[in-house]
Amino acid sequence: MRRGRTRRLAPVSANHGTKAVIAAFLANTGIAITKFIAWFFSGSASMLAEAIHSVADAGNQLLLLLGGRLAKKQATPDHPFGYGRERYIWAFIVALVLFSVGGLFSIYEGVSKLQHPHEIEVPWLPLTVLGIAIVLESFSIRVAIREANQVRGTTRWWEFIRKAKSPELPVILLEDLAALLGLSFAFVAVGLSVLTGNPVFDAIGTLMIGTLLILVAAVLAVEMKSLLIGEGATREDQQRIQRVLNANPGVESLIHMKTLYLGPDELMIAAKVAFPPQSDIEHVARTINDLEGQLRAEVPQARVIYIEPDLYVAKPEIAPSTDHIVIQSGN
Repeated sequence: MRRGRTRRLAPVSANHGTKAVIAAFLANTGIAITKFIAWFFSGSASMLAEAIHSVADAGNQLLLLLGGRLAKKQATPDHPFGYGRERYIWAFIVALVLFSVGGLFSIYEGVSKLQHPHEIEVPWLPLTVLGIAIVLESFSIRVAIREANQVRGTTRWWEFIRKAKSPELPVILLEDLAALLGLSFAFVAVGLSVLTGNPVFDAIGTLMIGTLLILVAAVLAVEMKSLLIGEGATREDQQRIQRVLNANPGVESLIHMKTLYLGPDELMIAAKVAFPPQSDIEHVARTINDLEGQLRAEVPQARVIYIEPDLYVAKPEIAPSTDHIVIQSGN
């Protein structure tokens, strides 16, 4: 079957993930305020780490929205392929913010509290705030999962995060997952400190939150780095493109091709196609136009297509007694 493969990612657009980003921003802003209030009255290190985590997440969502807006700028002579990769750049900055502001600060705060323990005051307040925050984060990740399901189809979650060309949804999914795990760490740490009267548990929880954020930031940085360097079409889409180019009755065969994502929604295809030697210019032009339409129908992300006509010359067998070399066209 040419369509409906179980691991094909659905076409994405700049609007995919916006709802998830906005929901995450509103949730994290409200959560950050309540966490700072709880930290101020309780002195919990885990609560402060979680408050900084929420501030970093809210700032990250603004960066993702900014990247989406900048990516819509029209192409210019200096940037003829447009600004689609702005979304990758700002997603990479999100990873840096999560690592520095969220992860490193939490590690620093945890070490500080281990050296200078501070007993938690008004213990019910941080536990109540953490419980409410878990509910709000659950709502945020529910929105992100619903948005991601519209894109990923039946692709496995880890494979979706690794292969998705649109950065917003993987970033939000990982951030929300880290937030839920971090809140759980903080809740357990504060609870143990309250039950035992030992503030060391609170400091350990802070260190766990910092380690979690650094790991998530590292995963995001690696994925965004790959997209910034430039990724081609998926293996499934490459096979679809090859079938279209080889199946057209107006051509002999595909000689070679390259693909590159110019942005999350824009795939470039460059192909050298062999035409019959007797083809006239009108036949070549008409066939190329047909191929472009077929490629866009088969792979909707294919926005920029360059097809170079050529003649395919099979390399004949060379007798041992000769030193004549035939160079194959297209090399």
